[in-house]
Amino acid sequence: MALLQVSDFQSVSEVRGQILPVRQRLLVDQTNHYNFGIKTQEFAVPPGVEPSGFLKSCNRDGGVCIEMNHGTTTLAFKFRHGVIVAVDSRASAGRYLASNDVNKVILINPYLLGTMSGSAADCQYWERLLAKECRLYRLRKNHQISVAAASKQLSNMMLGYRGMGLSMGSMICGWDKEGPGLYYVDDNGRRLSGRMFSTGCGNSYAYGVVDSGYKENMTVEEAYELGRWGIAHATHRDVYSGGVVNMYHMQEDGWIKVCKEDVSELIHKYRKGMF
Repeated sequence: MALLQVSDFQSVSEVRGQILPVRQRLLVDQTNHYNFGIKTQEFAVPPGVEPSGFLKSCNRDGGVCIEMNHGTTTLAFKFRHGVIVAVDSRASAGRYLASNDVNKVILINPYLLGTMSGSAADCQYWERLLAKECRLYRLRKNHQISVAAASKQLSNMMLGYRGMGLSMGSMICGWDKEGPGLYYVDDNGRRLSGRMFSTGCGNSYAYGVVDSGYKENMTVEEAYELGRWGIAHATHRDVYSGGVVNMYHMQEDGWIKVCKEDVSELIHKYRKGMF
């Protein structure tokens, strides 16, 4: 005991109390954590500062500046012949252009598609995890998961991490026994069903085009043209969106990829009156 007092020994609990904030619950004690293990589903995060607290500390006042700006434009709408999904391909990192050829449509299964908006890492991780859960559902139940159930599963995942710094706004599009389905899910766990959604910083421009030309009974070609021009117009007006237009059509027998067209060529066609 005398040696411990002289060496100023601290117990593990005392050291842990100095590292972790007061009343902070350990991440391993929280539910809805995931990893790639077989027996348990747990998202391993090292102990320390909460991710949300870390993000708040990364500002100009603290001497560190990490800009969390994101730029994209994605849209999806339902009509008589299925669901049209159209996205741009530009990935930005603050003021920098990270990539101009990113496919922001994640293929969950032949009857489900997801879109990316926000942090590319968050969207890819959680939607690929959703794809795994949908495959497990197919094996256990011997039938495909519904669009509503898949979107609810993603919403439940997001609810477990609300306020922890995730950045994701995704549209889950598919076809099941109820017909075409379209849901919006974000990082707060918000889940909405509707006929038309657009996400990203160029969504206001895309909404303006799609709202003006949307009809429930439009033909397939009219729907393709509307989806292409919605993204092309948004990329023309929004500096953070650009690249190419990737468009998919969700049909009763599964999704098909419609086109991958350069935005500048679409704008050129529009100015010549070819639309």
